Amino acid sequence: MASSSSSTPAAVREMQKDLEVQANALSKIQKDIAKNHQVRKQYTIQVGENELVLKELELLSDGANVYKLIGPVLVKQDLAEAKANVKKRIEKRMDRALKDLEEKQNSKKESIFKLQQRMQAVQAKA
Repeated sequence: MASSSSSTPAAVREMQKDLEVQANALSKIQKDIAKNHQVRKQYTIQVGENELVLKELELLSDGANVYKLIGPVLVKQDLAEAKANVKKRIEKRMDRALKDLEEKQNSKKESIFKLQQRMQAVQAKA
């Protein structure tokens, strides 16, 4: 039994190191999520602006002239093409990136919880 008790502190130390690594990884994921929320907020503003542009384009007659700003130059653009471009911008979604990060966060939290349970079990036996 003496060898069992001498390996227990080493096992706990190893689990503590693992726990620290896992906690650092979780912290990084949470920072990524916070960054993603900022990007999402900006994206929401842009979607609102694009929806406003689309409403304005819908008010135009088919023969109306539409121009697109490319650098310092206004370039004539087909109305249907302009509407299609704006609709495409609105349809883009950043939700997938956030969902992936949240799934990673939940997985990491679960790993940390399981590791903490193992540590408590080892320490209880000691």
